[in-house]
Amino acid sequence: MRTTYGAARHKSKKRLFKKARGFRGGRGKLLRTVKETLIRAGVYAYRDRKVRKREFRKLWIVRLNAAARQRGIRYSQFIYGLRKAGLELDRKTLSEMAIHDPRAFDEVTELVKTALAA
Repeated sequence: MRTTYGAARHKSKKRLFKKARGFRGGRGKLLRTVKETLIRAGVYAYRDRKVRKREFRKLWIVRLNAAARQRGIRYSQFIYGLRKAGLELDRKTLSEMAIHDPRAFDEVTELVKTALAA
């Protein structure tokens, strides 16, 4: 007996098309193209979850370098001084502090400078 499109087939197609909603042209309307596009989209999503972490770290470093230089110290010296002073603040926290709480960042910078001088 010849098989036809059953409920399971319809359900799986519907699931794929739901994931491909918003894709342009055949990428959102044709089954074979939708499958290929979703695989590629998954690969990009997996890769870019890692890339996002790198990009944010780069952003925090740029911000810290700018904030530290305004206070008369280079980024590399600042990080070395943090370790030497025993302050375990990460770059994200320091970056947010430099933007939203400059006074506290000034205090941290002073601690770093005294640790470097010692």
